[in-house]
Parts: sequence; structure tokens; C-alpha cells
Amino acid sequence: MSSLPVKRTYGSRNRQCTKNIVLPPSPPSSTLSLSPPASPKVDRPSKRSLSDLSSENSEPLFPPLKKHKSLPTSKPKQKGSAKTKGNFKKPSQKTLTQLHFNIDQSILRTCSLCDLSYTKGAPDDEVLHRAHCLRVRQGMEWGREEEKDRMRNGNSVITEIRTEVKLKSGKKKGRIICLPADVGGKVGAKLTTLLQTINLSLSAPDLPSSLLQSSKAYLFLLPHETQANRERIVGCVLAQRITTALAVIPSAPSPTSSKSDPAREQPSKETSEAEKPIVVDIITNLCCSSTPLPTPMGISRLFVSSSHRRMGIAQLLLDAAASKFVYGCSLDPRRGEVAFSQPTTMGQAVMKSWGSSRVYEE
Repeated sequence: MSSLPVKRTYGSRNRQCTKNIVLPPSPPSSTLSLSPPASPKVDRPSKRSLSDLSSENSEPLFPPLKKHKSLPTSKPKQKGSAKTKGNFKKPSQKTLTQLHFNIDQSILRTCSLCDLSYTKGAPDDEVLHRAHCLRVRQGMEWGREEEKDRMRNGNSVITEIRTEVKLKSGKKKGRIICLPADVGGKVGAKLTTLLQTINLSLSAPDLPSSLLQSSKAYLFLLPHETQANRERIVGCVLAQRITTALAVIPSAPSPTSSKSDPAREQPSKETSEAEKPIVVDIITNLCCSSTPLPTPMGISRLFVSSSHRRMGIAQLLLDAAASKFVYGCSLDPRRGEVAFSQPTTMGQAVMKSWGSSRVYEE
């Protein structure tokens, strides 16, 4: 048999080399030894539970989490705590009010100063009443804002009719101005508020824009009581262009008077056919004829503040409107050239004292 060659590896060579090397005897042990010193034996503590550790150390094992600051909240006090028994104060009880339905008395109120009916307790109605009552009694303010807004395209929309007008009291002097009823700007806003106050006071409807275009407003201004550069609108007359009006005739006799006077019980046929009276106002028993008569000017609104009445302001405004409404022509109410629009009881008294006897429908 042929012997196979033995292949030697590095590992076997190293083992043979190590066998042939003779190590010298080890020197005595000294501090300078080639081998590293043995590490000291450390006594490890025995395993203990977390409860034992917490009892030994007062400091907590884990640091507490930081709490965010929050608003102080009222905590309910415990009834059984001894500390709060002595200092505990009972909260004061709120006094209760017994309410009941008031069925007999109505919540609708009518002001004795401005004759406006409003709902008591309703905030909107009470605010409206306070503003309206102040305007009716003292008038609206007129100041620098309106005077600065009078110029339009180089022309003034406000015409000065009369100045230094003396009243019957003799203490105050005012002035009368005229402006178109459809004027815009701050002056128009002031006039619109004034007309709304007048319509509410007279229980009259709002005037349409077509009627305002043919109307002029005449205002009576008095100096303000406390402010030097301001005035008050204490009177207003709104005049418009009309074509026809109806003449006021004596009212029909009442049933009591017809019974007392037999001659007036049955009027003649000619009178009944020619004159058929039209009742304009049932309360004041105002009647007018059915035949329309030509009339150039009509008074649609007439108003004077309650604290400035019986001073001749209404007659002064009517005279200014009759003399300046038609350019270059003065109108005479006694000749039937001026008519009133369904006047109230006080309006009829002014109409008769001024000399007018015609009524028209708006």
C-alpha cells in the first residue's frame, strides 16, 4: 500500500512549536508582575423589594412630575372635618320675590307728554319712547354739521327766510330757513329723522319720495339753552304743490238738534243734490264739499314742539311758506289758495285762526 502524504496545517505546527519551547521557572511573586492583578471582589447587595427601599430612604425613588399651575377652584368642604367646623360660615340666602300674573292691568302705556303708546318692559319700545318724547318736547338739535353741509356745487341748499324773529314771549329770537324736502347729505338725514318724529306724533303715514320732490320744508330754529353754537328745531311746516282741494262746510246737524228744531229735519231737495258733504274726520266732525276747487299750495305737515307752543311759531312758519313757496307770488289763505291735509283737532284750530278753509287728500 502506498502511503498518502500527510498535509500539515498551521494549527498543528503551532502545537508542535509550543511543545518544544521550555518556559523558564516563574520568579517569585512581586508587585511588578507581568500578569494583571486580580480584581477585588465586590460584595453585591442582596435583592430587596421597593417597599424596603422606600422605608429606608425618605427621598422618593422617582422624582415627582412637575404640575402645571391652574386656576384655583373651589373645593367642597367636608362636613366632618374638625378644622372647618369653627370657621364655617353659612352663605347668605338670596331673598326671593313672589311674582304673579297681572291680568287686570295692561302693560301698554300711553305717555301723557308725547301721546305715544308703548309696551312697558320691552327694551326697544322704551328706548324709542325716550328718544321720541325728548324730540317732541324740546325739538331736535341743529349744529355746525348741518351748516357745513349746506353748500352743494357752489350753491346753498338752505335759504334764509327771516332772522331775528321775535316770539310772543319776547325773550327769545329765532330764524326761519327753507330747504327742499328731498335734500340729501347730513341735512337730509336730519330732515328725515324730523319727519319720522312728526309722522309718529301725528299718527300719519310716511310721505312717498314722489311727494317729497315737490315739497319744501320750513324750519324754525331757536338758540340752544346751554351750547353756544347749536340751535333747536322747534317748528316745522312741510308745503307741497297741489292742484285742487275741497272747501270746508259746516258739519251736519246732530240728531238732538234736528229733533229740537223741526224746520231742520229735512233739508230742501236743491241743497241735498247740490251739496253732498264728505266727512273727513269722524272725531272732529269735519266735513267738506265734494266739488274740487283749484288750489296751488297744500300743507301736508305742521308741527311745533310741546314746550314752545302758544308762541306764534306755527303762524310765522305758515306766513313764510305762503309768501315764499311760489317765486314772486304771495298766496292768501283767506282766498282759498292754501289747503291743509286732513288736520287733527289742534291743526283745525290753527287752520281756522290762520284763515284757511280748504282740505285736500294726499
